[in-house]
Order: sequence, then C-alpha cells, then structure tokens
Amino acid sequence: MTSVSSPENSDPVKRQMTAPTGLALLWYRFKTSFATPRPYMMVGGIFLWLFVYWLLCEGLRLDRFDKIPGPLAVAKDMFSPTPFQGISIFTGEYYNHIFVSCRRILIAFTLATGIGVPLGLFMGWSKKVRDYTFPILETLRPIPILAWVPLAILMFPGFEGPVIFLATLASLFVTTLNTMLGVQSIDESYFRAAGCLGSSNWDIFKNVVVPGALPYVFTGLQISIGVAWFSLVAAEMVSGDHGLGYLIVDSYMNNVTVPMVIGMITLGFVGWFTSVIVRMVGNWLMQWHVKALALQGR
Repeated sequence: MTSVSSPENSDPVKRQMTAPTGLALLWYRFKTSFATPRPYMMVGGIFLWLFVYWLLCEGLRLDRFDKIPGPLAVAKDMFSPTPFQGISIFTGEYYNHIFVSCRRILIAFTLATGIGVPLGLFMGWSKKVRDYTFPILETLRPIPILAWVPLAILMFPGFEGPVIFLATLASLFVTTLNTMLGVQSIDESYFRAAGCLGSSNWDIFKNVVVPGALPYVFTGLQISIGVAWFSLVAAEMVSGDHGLGYLIVDSYMNNVTVPMVIGMITLGFVGWFTSVIVRMVGNWLMQWHVKALALQGR
C-alpha cells in the first residue's frame, strides 16, 4: 500500500514558511543532532585523544614524551586553588591573560573585518578596483607574520600596537580574498535581471552583491578569526607582556611546563568559542541561507 503525503508536507513553499528560524532553528538543529552519530563520535574522539595523550606521557612514559606533563598532572594544577606551578582557574593571573588576548583579538578582528569586507566587496564588483589592489595583496600575503615583527615594533610603540597590527594583518588577507570570491561567485544573470528592472548601481550593490557574497564572507570570517588567534600568539611570544601567547613562551623559558600546556588548552577552547560566536552571528544574519540548508538536511 502506498502512503499519500499530506499537501502541507509535499508543498516546498509551505514547508519553507513553517521552518524554524533564528534561535528556534539553532535549538531544533541541536536537538535533532542527538539522533545522529555525530555528537557521540565527537565525544568519542575527545576521549580517544585524552587516552592517547595519557598513554604517551604518563602511561608508557615513552622517551621524550616523559618530559611533557600528562593530562592528570595538568588537571591537578589547573583545577587546584593552590597550584604548584602558579597558574590555575582559581588565580587572577590566568583570567588576566585570557582577557588581554581576547581584547587584542576583538580589536584586530574588528579592524580586519571593517577594512577587509568592504575592500573585498569592491574588488569583486569592480574590475578597476581589483586591478589596482589585487597585485598588492598577492605580493604581501605570502610574507610570514613573523617577518613583519621587526617592522611592527619599529612602527608602533609599546606592546599593544605591534601585536594588534600583526593579528589584523593576517586576518585582513583572508577576509578580503574570501569576500572577493563571494562576489565573483554570484551568477551573472542576477546582475542582468537587476539592470533590466531599472536598478541603480547602488541598488545592485546593496541588494545583489552584499547578500550574494554573505555566505563566503562568513566562511572567510570563521577562518579569519582562527588566523588572527595564531598570529596573535606568535606576536605575543615575540612582543608582549601579557596574554596566552606570552604565558606559553614565558612558561617554556622558565621551565615550568604545566602552565604552558594550560595556556595551550585554554587557547584552543577560547579560539573555538570565538569561532562559534562568528558562526552564530552569520547564521542570524543569513537565516534564508540556513533555512535552505536545513530543508536540504545539511
């Protein structure tokens, strides 16, 4: 016997109108994810990584790995009110390092987004702008961030300026190029249709270029904030007095390895959290795109 589907479920327009949006969509996707093996595989992967980490450093104590603090030693200090090596979640210095790094990332990411997104939009839309700017970006982009450190120290006084400049520079290239690719990915027929309907250049830019490039923009921003984090840490290791990068290199120089690993783990979690925030903002601004993916089961 063949089942007859109801008109409400068979009509894609009605299904799209009744699809959840905003926070309801996020909550819906969170609930339905537990019906798939994905979250359990993620938890299993984390436990597998912790087991291998413990086995190498504390279980088998293999050569060279016995010099690295294992997960039990790190957890013992990290969650202790009186840490043996000075850093834990109960010490104010730990949160000061996190705050300083997050403040620098916020400034650098805001600057890179404020410059890179408009520049990328105009580069993708205007061939003249692209011809002027693209060769400059492609010449500067392969230069490693650490190569900019001496110039940054000479150009900016103090500790804050060089660190923020280096993080902004690394993030800027990713943001600009991804935004430009987003504009170039828009089907040419949309521009022709808007022109035939009498749209001005500003209307085309506002209603075709910007919305069409947004998926690429936020993909670039998620990559960009990760690039900003590892560039920031490299800069703090060379020119810094606080921050997670400074904590890591200072711990290594003073031969206290547990704070070094605590700084690395904290950096991973804070970086992941900031990427989640960027993804959530992108989903909120592109609810039409998220709904389309949800209807496709993605």
